[in-house]
Amino acid sequence: MDLLGLFVFAAALALAAASPGPSVIALVARTLAHGRQGTIPLVAGIILGDMVWLAAAALGLAALAATLGSLFVVVRLAAAIYLIFLAWKLWTAPAHAIAATMPKPNGSPAGLFLTGLGMTLGNPKAMAFYLALLPTIIDLNHLTMLAFVEMCAIIVMVLALVFGLYVGLAQRARGMIGSRRTIRLINRACGTAMAGAAVMVATK
Repeated sequence: MDLLGLFVFAAALALAAASPGPSVIALVARTLAHGRQGTIPLVAGIILGDMVWLAAAALGLAALAATLGSLFVVVRLAAAIYLIFLAWKLWTAPAHAIAATMPKPNGSPAGLFLTGLGMTLGNPKAMAFYLALLPTIIDLNHLTMLAFVEMCAIIVMVLALVFGLYVGLAQRARGMIGSRRTIRLINRACGTAMAGAAVMVATK
């Protein structure tokens, strides 16, 4: 694919990824509560989900995606349930000062990865971007395997950069937290945000 096409795709993807949504909320909430631990598998799941939607768009599977709508609902609800579980863990977590020994972050890497994947596969915004918007800016009918790989590389770089910025800002804000009372308030605020993200995922 030519450089202009890749640039247009990267710019459109960056704008879509940077707009606040369930993925951003979940990432920021987790970082504020536990630091960067666990954000990598969550972001990896989101990235893989985008690649799945790109593959669907490249293969012309818009009709199939619409047919399998009920399956994506199940995937979305599973991700929402896991986010609710993480929200509950945050609400009930003991308050520790940042400088003290922190409790083990909740959520297994595999669970976080599948949550990120489920959020993206069940996200109507991702579906609309790849199956409706993308064909208007990229000629998918003549997409070569090399161009597909290049676009996958763009997905990895753009999403890692955008979500990395969110995580970095949340990590910096977290470093300013000191008292146990503040930690408890942050945990509960993040739990509420995580539950909100779960509702957004489940109801979209």
